[in-house]
Amino acid sequence: MDLRKLKKLIDLVQESGIGEIEITEGEEKVRICRQPAGSPQVLMAAAPMQMPMAAGAAAAPAIPAPAAAVPEEPSGHTLKSPMVGTFYRAPSPGAPAFVEVGQSVTKGQTLCIIEAMKLLNEIESDAAGTIKAILVENGQPVEYGQPLFLIE
Repeated sequence: MDLRKLKKLIDLVQESGIGEIEITEGEEKVRICRQPAGSPQVLMAAAPMQMPMAAGAAAAPAIPAPAAAVPEEPSGHTLKSPMVGTFYRAPSPGAPAFVEVGQSVTKGQTLCIIEAMKLLNEIESDAAGTIKAILVENGQPVEYGQPLFLIE
């Protein structure tokens, strides 16, 4: 899409007071949204325009995606899942949980169970301290490396 067309679209959004506009031309898609301060924001949402290339010409590099906001890393030691499976806080349904928030734990103490391929794997604490947060709900699937507990 031509830069002059984009400028005209931005001016149109500013003058008309509309909230957003989306234009599609072939494989290109442009969406212009008004921000709360009133200045428009331009987002390129689709593949860049295809240009005919001469034989042997290199392809144009892709447009990088905007960087996502990085969440703050919680303070303390994070115990992460050593495997993919289903997280359980107690040894059996109806039994009390292995640990609760605020409870002191020692290194090697069982904190939860992860079921993987019908095998129940006890997950032990790799640090001594106090449970600051339990980051997974009972019965929820977990991924390898997913934070499970925050130990202070």
